[in-house]
Amino acid sequence: MGHKVHPNGFRLGVYRNWEAKWFAPDKEYKPLLLEDVRLRRMLLARLKNAGVARIETERSSSALTITLHTAKPGIVIGKGGTSVDQLRDELEKTTGKRVRVTIQEIKKPELSAQLVAENVAAQLEKRIAFRRAIKQSLMKTMRAGAQGVKIRVKGRLGGSEMARIEWNREGRVPLHTLKADIDFGQTEAKTTFGRIGVSAWVYTGNFPTEAPPKPAAAVEEPADGEVSIAAAITEASVPQPAARDEARVVAPSPAVAVAPTVPDEAKAAAATEVPAKPKRTSRAKTATTGTADAAEKPKRATRAKAATTETQPGAAKREPVRTRTAKKKE
Repeated sequence: MGHKVHPNGFRLGVYRNWEAKWFAPDKEYKPLLLEDVRLRRMLLARLKNAGVARIETERSSSALTITLHTAKPGIVIGKGGTSVDQLRDELEKTTGKRVRVTIQEIKKPELSAQLVAENVAAQLEKRIAFRRAIKQSLMKTMRAGAQGVKIRVKGRLGGSEMARIEWNREGRVPLHTLKADIDFGQTEAKTTFGRIGVSAWVYTGNFPTEAPPKPAAAVEEPADGEVSIAAAITEASVPQPAARDEARVVAPSPAVAVAPTVPDEAKAAAATEVPAKPKRTSRAKTATTGTADAAEKPKRATRAKAATTETQPGAAKREPVRTRTAKKKE
């Protein structure tokens, strides 16, 4: 709980590459790392209005290559490339090495998390309400084709006495999914009542980590007179009937009676055949057959018939039932 992981560092080696592509022994590592930090700070301060989202450095034994990912390459290049030449000269003086500067344009700046955070920070510096700035940035990013955006601001929002955190999200941002292509960026807005931190997450979809399945190889049809390998295998696996020589087959004589031959399959079916069970007769049939037996047995007189016979004249009357009081009197 509470242990936050940097989204870019969490996905290093999965689909995201390092921004510093160089290696050095222990003695040289520290000065080269400090040199990289100074170069990045200088470039970001000088190209503040150029929309630089990412700076990559690559070192060799005697040269340094710097790649700038920017949304406004015209500002970096300048008229006739004068700005790039001046920038290269400054970098060579500070490093003492031969420097090569390459520029890559960001075609959709709304999908870059760093540029989204810088846009929100610029609006906060202009005293625009933070909720309005967040909602506008969310709408622009979702219209550009993102599947999810999250923006968070921290500090004295609106000039309040106590600092707090406010955030908003559109779509989904799966931070725990490694194959999810999530870009993260953060910056600071320098206002009159203090600094406000701005963080942005942009989810553009899942990165295809697995290779797509290879298409099935086309089966070549055999030429005339040739037999394909599959056909040869099937012919070899299926037992073929023995060839009969028609010349050796002799018709039986009419005097000798030839018994009909029964195939083996018919014999096996007859052996496994189960005798059929006798069918059950329905209740109606049993009722009709049992009428003769019922005629022989004497019928039982029902209570209703017994009552009618007692009411007839001359019939024996029932004795009165003696109650408990009558028994006591007796």
